[in-house]
Amino acid sequence: MKLLILLALFGLGLAQHNPNTKHGRTSIVHLFGWRWADIAAECERFLAPNGFGGVQISPPNEHIVLDSPWRPWWQRYQPVSYKLCSRSGSESELRDMITRCNNVGVNIYVDIVINHMCGAGRGEGTHSSCGTWFSSDRENFPSVPYSRSDFNDHKCNTADGNIENYEDAKQVRDCRLVGLLDLSLEKDYVRSKVADFLNELIDMGVAGFRVDACKHMWPRDLSDVYGRMHNLNTKWFPSGSRPFIFQEVIDFENPSIWPEEYVHLGRVTEFKYGAKLGTVLRKWNGEKLSYTKNWGEGWGFMSEGNALVFVDNHDNQRGHGPGGASIVTFWDPKLHKMAVSYMLAHPYGVTRVMSSFRWDRHFVNEKDENDWMGPPSNSDGSTKSVPINTDQTCGDGWVCEHRWRQIKNMVIFRNVVNGQPHSNWWDNQSNQVAFGRGNRGFIVFNNDDWNLDVTLNTGMPGGTYCDVISGEKKGSSCTGKKIQVGGDGRAHFKISNRDEDPFVAIHADSKL
Repeated sequence: MKLLILLALFGLGLAQHNPNTKHGRTSIVHLFGWRWADIAAECERFLAPNGFGGVQISPPNEHIVLDSPWRPWWQRYQPVSYKLCSRSGSESELRDMITRCNNVGVNIYVDIVINHMCGAGRGEGTHSSCGTWFSSDRENFPSVPYSRSDFNDHKCNTADGNIENYEDAKQVRDCRLVGLLDLSLEKDYVRSKVADFLNELIDMGVAGFRVDACKHMWPRDLSDVYGRMHNLNTKWFPSGSRPFIFQEVIDFENPSIWPEEYVHLGRVTEFKYGAKLGTVLRKWNGEKLSYTKNWGEGWGFMSEGNALVFVDNHDNQRGHGPGGASIVTFWDPKLHKMAVSYMLAHPYGVTRVMSSFRWDRHFVNEKDENDWMGPPSNSDGSTKSVPINTDQTCGDGWVCEHRWRQIKNMVIFRNVVNGQPHSNWWDNQSNQVAFGRGNRGFIVFNNDDWNLDVTLNTGMPGGTYCDVISGEKKGSSCTGKKIQVGGDGRAHFKISNRDEDPFVAIHADSKL
């Protein structure tokens, strides 16, 4: 009987590795800080027509609100209750978004904060996104309800209750992360409240969860919570489908806790991916793009079936967490487009594209003093809508990297080559590389300080293809470069190191 229970739990864990994307869709985009109404519109007008598989949304539950105009992005990560009214909108707007995105085949993945409530120093009152009263001083959150006995104060062995030593796994999981009130997830009552919150979202139609701060929770506690989750809503997903779980586990600076402790429960965010790729593309520490022939597990990353990968995320693009200055972001658009395109062309992992907003950068002692800034806001502190320009980019401070032609077209590339092997590798032993995906796609990068001029075996059928980086296929012509592939699968590539985008990509659906 015990073996049957273990096998059942193992099966649930494997099912929770599946992103449940609709057929022909493979990538997720993180629309960081967007309003629900804007996400609903984006699913219909852009994401679905361009083959995006899903959207990671910001935490939807009630959170603290700091006085305008100082409303930082991180207030969303300080919960007050599990009521579904946040900076992004009301519960009815959330429901409408989930329904509209599902109806066009775009999944919703919710960023959930279940390790903690708000910070210990947030006082008491109704300064929250739903106007609910709470007291951080008394650890009293009546809308859940949680009281002092539902927190881990009694388990933490540090003087001030905060994590002091990240090499002590017990401290990391039982003490407060930067003063945030640490929930006692070992308690059945707390587990039930968290599971109720997740199940409300699942029943609305979400496809899964990005679980914040997982290394600060014991795997056994998460296993219990995940085991209480409902199957996905059969209105949009096959019967018996499990929620997709991808867990934030930052292991760079924390030798006491490893991603491998969590992979049996779902996928894990592979933070080494963006940090290493950024180092390679910046050519730091003697790294070369030619060294990525065995990219993935050969670089010490977790097994492919357990990884969710990304070039940057909302934390490390601001210098928080691992990777530091190696992380490539929209502030360096040439390298960012190359990095995201490499990720989308390569078969390793489930891919997530970042979609950002700008902030006013101000550096003091190499630290960005304005990295706290929240999304573009109106004078009353409410989040601005996302305006779409005539050239399909975004305005009003929204960056929308997912709408950049090169990234959007590489999302389509990944869909076209899905399931095909990494093949036909070529490199110049420096920073010019090329590889294919079976006979369905081929990509060539020039990250050297000189021109690329070479004939390569693409593995593709003969014909004329549109490069989807400099342009795309429109009817019976190309808006950018044309690549002629011979009957033997070989093609000639010339890429200047001075090109705006020094790389070329073709795929089966870009053939004229």
